[in-house]
Amino acid sequence: MSPLSLYNTMSRSVEPFQPLTPGRVLLYTCGPTVWNYAHIGNFRTFLFEDLLRRWLEHAGLDVFHIMNLTDVDDRVIKAAAAAGKPITEHTEPFTQAFFEDRDYLRINPAHVYTPATKYIPQMIALVQRLLERGVAYKGEDGSVYFALSKFPKYGRLSRLDTRQIKVGARVASDEYAKDDPSDFALWKRADAEDESVGAAWDAPFGRGRPGWHLECSAMALDEIGRRFDAQTLDIHCGGIDLIFPHHEDEIAQSEGATGQPFARYWMHGEFLNVRGTKMSKRFGNFLTARDLREQGVDAAAVRLLFWQSHYRQPIDFNDEALAGATEGVRRLGEFHERLKREGAHLKAGNLVTEFTAALDDDLDAPRGVAALFEFVRAANREMDRGAPRAGGGPALEAFERVAGLLDVLPTAKAVDPSLASWVAERLAARDQARKSKDFKAADAIRAELKARGVEIEDTPQGTKWRVA
Repeated sequence: MSPLSLYNTMSRSVEPFQPLTPGRVLLYTCGPTVWNYAHIGNFRTFLFEDLLRRWLEHAGLDVFHIMNLTDVDDRVIKAAAAAGKPITEHTEPFTQAFFEDRDYLRINPAHVYTPATKYIPQMIALVQRLLERGVAYKGEDGSVYFALSKFPKYGRLSRLDTRQIKVGARVASDEYAKDDPSDFALWKRADAEDESVGAAWDAPFGRGRPGWHLECSAMALDEIGRRFDAQTLDIHCGGIDLIFPHHEDEIAQSEGATGQPFARYWMHGEFLNVRGTKMSKRFGNFLTARDLREQGVDAAAVRLLFWQSHYRQPIDFNDEALAGATEGVRRLGEFHERLKREGAHLKAGNLVTEFTAALDDDLDAPRGVAALFEFVRAANREMDRGAPRAGGGPALEAFERVAGLLDVLPTAKAVDPSLASWVAERLAARDQARKSKDFKAADAIRAELKARGVEIEDTPQGTKWRVA
């Protein structure tokens, strides 16, 4: 039995995690809607899911990770129409941008990405199945709707008061108000705008396009059905804003079709705020991952900043918090180099034990980060007292294991070969000046190097340098 425990939104409690099939985890995470660039609020969720997957794999579990790419929905169609492009042409650059941002933030790629437009036959088949089972119907407007009255378990995930359900009322919009639990569109009859951007397909129940909620059900069930002969996910993740209506509707249409639980654990990440306000274009605080990359922000600093708050707690993204995380990453990088030079005699202490206990407790990354920095402080004090011993050792192994799981060590900076050649020449001149006891000249060379952004450190193994 795995000691790992996770908070399950369905039960509103932390539960011991045990996969349905021993040793294997089927993980589905709601990916971006590629009508625009993904913002850092989206990536806060994607990073929490990255940590979850890394920790599951660290526990020896074989994780199969599916992430969808929503390339057809109301927002995509409106944006493509405004740009005068087919949806495939409009979404392609944003899809590629998402992959670039994912790589920048060191997020491990999913095993399969499922663009909605590639799974239209599976969506049509799912709608047909729901019609045959009597839990869906064709409305007088030509669209197909899910009948909430035929699915009495509706509302369990969001804790919706079933007395609020408007039996027989219909909502066609992909995104609707939390006080509007009505029959929702599975398949929308095509209109002129849909046709103009290539967002319409033939189906037995009429030419149209899928509703946003339908897409995840069809793609997840198809992938786990074909690959593993399964109908139930182990874990389904997303942001808390997806609990209702999106995930609630996924449950209804998936379980309405299969009669089986759609997912055993539901996990949701909290919002990211910017300067105290939820990120929104309306509030003028919209920040994308590529904004950070273009500003030269190290991905390690973004990761460390996010790990300093629990994934189920809101986090405020501001310049001061980012500067603090940047400084933390610098300290970790310098400590790593020092540990490789001087720390062969150090023991690992309780780092791995404390970190493991923290992550096993519903991915308590803040506690894990605290254990890491306490280890850094203690090891630095020990190295200050003892004689340096170069090489590896248990402390280095433990540090690299923990820092690697969080992936918070500084990004190595590419060094221009001409700069490296110049640094080597200046260091040689400085060494000669020091041997000649011309310390004024040696200090002048240090200042010259610093002016070019090169920091140096004299060690028993020679002078080390890095680009600051």
